[in-house]
Amino acid sequence: MHIRFTTRPLILSATIAAVLLSGCAGMSETQKGTAIGAAGGAGLGALIGKATGNTGKGAAIGGIVGAVAGNIWSKKMEDKKAAMEAATKGTGVDIARTADNQLKVNVPGDFSFDVGQAKVKPVMQPVLNKLASGLDATHLVSIVGYTDSTGSATANTQLSINRAEAVRDYMVGQGIAASRIDVSGKGAADPVADNGTTEGRAKNRRVEIFLREAGAQ
Repeated sequence: MHIRFTTRPLILSATIAAVLLSGCAGMSETQKGTAIGAAGGAGLGALIGKATGNTGKGAAIGGIVGAVAGNIWSKKMEDKKAAMEAATKGTGVDIARTADNQLKVNVPGDFSFDVGQAKVKPVMQPVLNKLASGLDATHLVSIVGYTDSTGSATANTQLSINRAEAVRDYMVGQGIAASRIDVSGKGAADPVADNGTTEGRAKNRRVEIFLREAGAQ
């Protein structure tokens, strides 16, 4: 069987996506993903429908599939992001949604660790309490520890691991099962600021915590 595809459905899908993007200002993250996924799915479905002789049905099916695929940032994750943003406003703690749909919490040295230390500061505890609140068995956590550039590479690697483990242990104390938490340390790798300044070193002496839902890509 010879299948002939045309560019018209792709152009239509791209046009719909552009319109949706321009009108997404008032949408939540979940609504944006659903809408854009639906547009992309409709375009693909139209191609399938064109090949099978039922363009309308193909577009409808594609739109449904695309909406489901686009809506991988759940309402629960969206609410958690909003709660973390409210709880850390003005603290220097950065809250972001990553490209692979994880919630990233970046806690710099002012709120995480003193120089050469792996003990969780009291000021960091409310941040971790808020993050742990409401998590259930569907949530997985990854913790990555970092240091500034002072000290040897070997010492920094171990210190960064110790910092990640300290955060893990604190979150376990908040009721999160250790089996749902991965830890790693990268030492002074991947600096986010200039290690030549006190302020830069404080930003690099950090912990990054990633929250995701099981099965999310």
